[in-house]
Amino acid sequence: MEKRLFKTLISEGGLKTTRQREEILNIFLNSPGHKNLSQIYAQVAKVNPKIGYTTVYRTLKLLTRLGLADQRKFVDGETRYEPTSQGNHHDHLICLDCGKIIEFEDQDLETLQNNVAKRHRFKVFHHRMELYGQCAQCNQKKKTIAEKDNKGSLATKKPSKQTTLRKS
Repeated sequence: MEKRLFKTLISEGGLKTTRQREEILNIFLNSPGHKNLSQIYAQVAKVNPKIGYTTVYRTLKLLTRLGLADQRKFVDGETRYEPTSQGNHHDHLICLDCGKIIEFEDQDLETLQNNVAKRHRFKVFHHRMELYGQCAQCNQKKKTIAEKDNKGSLATKKPSKQTTLRKS
């Protein structure tokens, strides 16, 4: 579907559909998650080492302009790309420890946002939600480390001297 749409949009824009652009598109569409330019280029280079970094960059910019890719900048400031989800809006949970990005959809949340906009007579064109925190794995790691630290500190503590009162 996206490949046909890509060809249509390219020709409507007066541009050429090249084999390199098609290869980059295929790799991009089949790459899960949110990839930065370097990660996408590395995947492209494995398939076709003759495709340059600049070609990948320009193609991603083109895909974004054509509405086939979404550009995201999270708290780390690095630009990442993901295929545009046609008709399905999703939001993101971002782990500040490991950088993991979890996509989620919640219709109740979308309804709430739409109701807030209606109440304020506000026309929404686009929105995004990014929740920053700690993923379950990083949270568990911190708990495990804290438990080990507590056990270790208890084992290495010297017994306190207790004063014994004697009857005379």
